[in-house]
Amino acid sequence: AMIQLDLRGNKSIYEQIIDKFKELIMRGTMKQGDKMPSVRELSRTLGVNPNTIQKAYRELERQGYIYTAAGVGTFVADKKDITPDDEELKKARAAVGEAFSQLLFLGLDYDKAYSIVIEIMKERKKDL
Repeated sequence: AMIQLDLRGNKSIYEQIIDKFKELIMRGTMKQGDKMPSVRELSRTLGVNPNTIQKAYRELERQGYIYTAAGVGTFVADKKDITPDDEELKKARAAVGEAFSQLLFLGLDYDKAYSIVIEIMKERKKDL
């Protein structure tokens, strides 16, 4: 399966579905114009209530990751159409700040911590 859910995880199934598709789309595993699995199909594969999947698709569409063509299906949108969710952006910024503090709390000075962050960013860039 292209998506694995963690039923014991602290994130809801709904959030996990959203996160997994965002990851697949942003990593380029799913490309612009690729057809999304139908709600019924994904519901069967994952053993998840179709309403949950429908709700996740609606949220992905609201944020610009996917779009629906009536009677045809749901597709991956152009990455340029993505509007980062304000709440999610706040959370992500806080997480980055938290991680940077962790490096400082390990006893690293600011420059050393900063260079580790830059090193990680360069590694990540290769994956995009």
